[in-house]
Amino acid sequence: MVRQSRKRPTTMVDIAREAGVSQTTVSFVLNNHASSANIPVETQERVLAAAKRLGYRPNMAARALRTDQTRVIGFITDEIATTPYAGKLIQGAQDAAWAHGKLLMIVNAGHTAAINETAIEVMLEHRVEGLVYATMYHRAVTLPANIHEASAVLLDCFCADHALPSVVPDEVQGGRTATEVLLKKGHRRVGFINEPAAIPAAIGRLEGYKQALQASGIPFDANLVCSPARQAKGGYQGVMALMQLDEPPTAIFCFSDFVAMGAYDALRTLGLSIPDDVAVMGFDNHELVAAQLLPPLSTMQLPHYEMGQWAIEYLLEHTGEALPPVQHRMNCPYIERQSV
Repeated sequence: MVRQSRKRPTTMVDIAREAGVSQTTVSFVLNNHASSANIPVETQERVLAAAKRLGYRPNMAARALRTDQTRVIGFITDEIATTPYAGKLIQGAQDAAWAHGKLLMIVNAGHTAAINETAIEVMLEHRVEGLVYATMYHRAVTLPANIHEASAVLLDCFCADHALPSVVPDEVQGGRTATEVLLKKGHRRVGFINEPAAIPAAIGRLEGYKQALQASGIPFDANLVCSPARQAKGGYQGVMALMQLDEPPTAIFCFSDFVAMGAYDALRTLGLSIPDDVAVMGFDNHELVAAQLLPPLSTMQLPHYEMGQWAIEYLLEHTGEALPPVQHRMNCPYIERQSV
């Protein structure tokens, strides 16, 4: 079999020969300096037509050295790129980058410090125009020192000293809104099945729950809050415990949609109907869960897509200058379905 040789890349010399002009003229036209060089419009059009016929592609590495712009933004994640759960973080960032004529260089670096440092180093070597560091869930992160060698924005995470700008969900607002929805439906005994780990989401949503109760003049009852286990198992165990109270709740706010899924199973085991006997509220709007439950789950949406957009927009808004270390909290909207 005869192997076909690769076509040699078209150069400015080839375009100059095809268009019947000098290489300098070609360089002026292709680098958008034709007007300042007083090159006639007809000549410009001839050069561009020749470049198109020959399939010319600019040498982006060389252009980056001249302009200090690669049109590439580095995007480092822990595990987002390997799971559909928070994929809208990437989608939002990609859409925002593309709207500005930029591309994302995505690396799934896991949770290993050495790999994160190496990933950042490789991106710096590729002269990315900025970095976005994103995590699977809202948490504090410890970052390699070399991240400070580029403009960087933290997405769904933050560093303890708040030295870098970040965008995270407003967990307190989300918890408060979820509880307010249930209170406005007439419920006065609202249970809360929380996440057992002391992560920002668990702390913030509990605080929002307390704020909503206080604003409605309802005393906080610690017996209505439990954190038995994670995910669906925790939802099942939590409902079983809460419904044994002398005054059981008529509505239950669940830390996540997965917790709510376990709560559904427990309520059905007890012969209780949703929402007629007990209303259920989730959190995350994980569509593979929330929209598929029967009845479909009312829930709070984590603004993954919007946070991804914000991170890119903020990075590009401050191109060429030091990024103010804004700690931005983004609203979590309520998604109404049939469980309340």
